[in-house]
Amino acid sequence: MVLYDVIISPKALSQLDAYIDYIQHTLLNEQAAKAVWDDAMDTREELTRVAGSLRLCDNKKLQDLGYHKINFLRHRYLMLYRVDDTTAYVEAIYHQLQDYENTFLDEMEN
Repeated sequence: MVLYDVIISPKALSQLDAYIDYIQHTLLNEQAAKAVWDDAMDTREELTRVAGSLRLCDNKKLQDLGYHKINFLRHRYLMLYRVDDTTAYVEAIYHQLQDYENTFLDEMEN
């Protein structure tokens, strides 16, 4: 069984921090903020085992660039990542209700 190194980009970490900050400081729910953070870390750990086996994104451009997604284990967020040999690079984190594929492509172009 291949174990992947998982590297979370500064951009993805910033996105996660923004979600946590919103939950913690706007919704005033410290427990929920911690739960989302813990879920992100558990999903990262799961990615070490499954990064190469998950399907590519639906968007053709993202497929061509080799991007996959993994849903958080317990919350409605996801990570967009690509695999290079035995390393998974998490490039972005979004809420599942966002138009994350097009948003990510737009952000890549800017």
